[in-house]
Amino acid sequence: MRAPDFWRTDNGIARLLEPFGLIYGAVTARRVAKAKPFRASVPVICVGNLSAGGTGKTPVAAALAQHLSAAGRSPAILLRGYGGSAKGPLKVSSHSHSVEEVGDEALLHARSVPTFVARQRSLAAPLAVENGADILVMDDGHQHTSLAKDLSLIVVDGHAGFGNGRIIPAGPLRESVAAGLARADALILMGEDERNLIARVGGPLPVLRAHLELGPEWRALRGQKVVAFAGIGDPERFYNALRSVGARVVAFHPFSDHYGYAAADIQPMLDEAYAVGAIPVTTVKDAVRLDPDQRQQVNVLSVTAAFDDVDALDRILRKVL
Repeated sequence: MRAPDFWRTDNGIARLLEPFGLIYGAVTARRVAKAKPFRASVPVICVGNLSAGGTGKTPVAAALAQHLSAAGRSPAILLRGYGGSAKGPLKVSSHSHSVEEVGDEALLHARSVPTFVARQRSLAAPLAVENGADILVMDDGHQHTSLAKDLSLIVVDGHAGFGNGRIIPAGPLRESVAAGLARADALILMGEDERNLIARVGGPLPVLRAHLELGPEWRALRGQKVVAFAGIGDPERFYNALRSVGARVVAFHPFSDHYGYAAADIQPMLDEAYAVGAIPVTTVKDAVRLDPDQRQQVNVLSVTAAFDDVDALDRILRKVL
């Protein structure tokens, strides 16, 4: 689903739905309190968030896995496999598995790091260890209770913040900010702190600063007309990224996160781009959901996460390394 606009501001609809959000939050709190998680034989780092929608969590998990690899560790990524049919546990192959089986995020991770999918991530952990992992990185799962975490990192977007501060369905939060941060070891702030989050919620909680970096493909888009589309947590972020590198966005088509594209969705946009002499472009996460024939007709703009202070990251990681 796409996040409704009323999640961004305090308004009548949000206030009307707030009682349902309080119930949702109470159920989550009760489930967390009663959990008896499985403890893996190796450290588990969770890269999670408190909000539904895009915060940059998946690029952060990928960057963390790469950082651990560079430090001589053998990390593996654990995911639920959202959008895929496979219940797992299974090791994901970027060559033999499809997005319909394991979801788009698992396929992206599997290109660069051993990746394991399971509805219950406590079942994926032993399989990852059997395959040589000596540290596990959960992409999402702060509210997941089957697997114990040794380090919990909360990713928050500096532009969107925590929205209107209310819990689903009244707002974007999966639980209250206070409850979520009480189980966290550090906050990762993506981009500029436009919501003054460090002063509001940082306190004794360490704050790591990070940002998203566009891949080299952006150079081919500077000054060019583009027809863009994105089915990610925050499509507006992709639109703004294109404009920031000088692309002339003549049309932009947002879709819901993890949207399952059909050929009939893509062809009109390809025709639109051809008609105005524009370049069709999408994200790397969207590209894995395209039909191969159409995928080769679309330019793909990749993105990675980078930590502003790697030494600060290493100080946080010492808890588990």
